[in-house]
Amino acid sequence: MSATLASMTLCQTLAQDDASAIINALGDNLVIAIVFGVGGTIAIVGILFGTLTGVAKTKEQEKTKRELAAYVAEGSMTPADAERILRANQEQD
Repeated sequence: MSATLASMTLCQTLAQDDASAIINALGDNLVIAIVFGVGGTIAIVGILFGTLTGVAKTKEQEKTKRELAAYVAEGSMTPADAERILRANQEQD
C-alpha cells in the first residue's frame, strides 16, 4: 500500500471515530436537541408569519385611509361617510 493511500485510510478512520465519539457523547441528548431545534424553528416561523400578517394588515388599513381621503377631497364622498367606514373597520378588528 502506498503512503498516500495509507494516509487517506488513516484520515477516514479518524474521521469516522470522531463522528462516532460525538454521537456517543450526545447519546440521549441528541433527541432532546432535535426536539428543541424543531420546536424553536416552528416558533420562529410562527413569529415571522405573525409579524408579516400584522405589517400587511397595517399597510392595507393605511391604504384604505388614503383612498377615503382622496374620495373626500374630490367630493364624491362626505367626511361623515368616510368616518363611518373607518369606524366600521375598527369595530371588526
